[in-house]
Amino acid sequence: MQAAQDLFSRSGFESASVSEICQLAGISKGAFYHHFPSKQSVFMELLAEWLRGLDKALEDLRSNQPEVPQSLIQMAEILPAIIKAAEGRLPIFLEFWVHATRDPAVWETAIAPYRKYKEFFIQMMEDGISGGSIPEMDKETAALAVMSMAIGLLLQGIVDPAGSDWAGVGRESIRLLTDGLTRRST
Repeated sequence: MQAAQDLFSRSGFESASVSEICQLAGISKGAFYHHFPSKQSVFMELLAEWLRGLDKALEDLRSNQPEVPQSLIQMAEILPAIIKAAEGRLPIFLEFWVHATRDPAVWETAIAPYRKYKEFFIQMMEDGISGGSIPEMDKETAALAVMSMAIGLLLQGIVDPAGSDWAGVGRESIRLLTDGLTRRST
C-alpha cells in the first residue's frame, strides 16, 4: 500500500503500473494480485483507509455532542488533522477523479464515499430538527451546504496548508452557517 501511494504521488495514478508498484514494494505480481484485483482497487483501499479515520472521528464527535450546531463546530476543530492526513494525496485524488469520469464502474466506486457523507449529514440535520437544536428546513440542502463548505476548506487546506489557521477558518465558517440555521427560527 505504501509503495502504491508513493508511486501514485510521484508518477500519477495513470502512469503508475502494477509492475512498478510490485518492484517498489519488493513483491511479485502474484502476491499483488492475491491481495488486490487491480491497480484501482489499491487506490480505493488507500482512499478507504484515509476515510476510515475520518469516519471514526465524525462518529465520535457526533455521538459525544447531540446538539447539531456544537457538533458541527467540533467537527471544524479536526480540520487540521484531516488536512494533515491528506497531505501529499491531493494529486492522486484529483487524477483518480478524472479517471473515474471516464469509467462508469470506477465512478460508482469513487462516488460512494461522497454519498455516504451526504447521508450522514442529512441524518445529522434530521436529528437536529427532531431534537430541536435546529429549526425545520430542507435537510438535504443543509447537508449539501455543510459538505460544500467542508470539501472547499479541505481542498484549500491541502493546496495551501500554511495559508491560514484552518481550524479557525472552519470554526468561523461553521458558526456563520449555524447562525444562519438558528436565525431561521426567529
